[in-house]
Amino acid sequence: MAGAKRKIDSLPPLVIDYQGTLLAGVDEVGRGPLVGAVVAAAVILDPRRPIAGLGDSKTLSAKRREVLDGEIRDKALAFCVAEASSEEIDTLNIYHATHLAMRRAIDGLEPTPEYLLVDGNRLPGHHVPGQAVVKGDARHPAIAAASILAKVARDAAMLALHGRHPDYGFARHKGYPTVEHLAALERLGALSEHRRSFAPVKRQLALFS
Repeated sequence: MAGAKRKIDSLPPLVIDYQGTLLAGVDEVGRGPLVGAVVAAAVILDPRRPIAGLGDSKTLSAKRREVLDGEIRDKALAFCVAEASSEEIDTLNIYHATHLAMRRAIDGLEPTPEYLLVDGNRLPGHHVPGQAVVKGDARHPAIAAASILAKVARDAAMLALHGRHPDYGFARHKGYPTVEHLAALERLGALSEHRRSFAPVKRQLALFS
């Protein structure tokens, strides 16, 4: 993780053009997998109830994410987890579907946020003002909280899918294009949950068309 830390340290200090308390962190999980929804979360943290240990969900163990997920849900002023389905991904493309999921998460917040901090380099096209933050899940606790909620929710969906289709190995690879997943896709074919616009799935479908 030392290399990742150096990359974060090399970024300019995060300056936020908002001083109130209704600031929502927004992040997503699941752009790269071949199956399932892309999941986004939005979180307004309560400054009176800080949560220790928030960070990029990818750097935390599954057990630690589960603990933090419960604490975020208990202590946040507001949170919402939303998604865009594999069908919407195929229709819109993954970029626009990701932003759709983000907008749905933002719309689900009560109270309504006054400002957004969105992980990445693009805002999702919501009417609430905000700023995009590169490596934001490691630079601001509200974005980190959103990344944790989204990661826990998507992993749970993959475990449920594994329960229905254990031969694909979703509990292990979470839908990413690993050797195991690609081999299962070739051997067993695509499920209805697979993203048909993604190249490995598209190739497999073409073989049987």
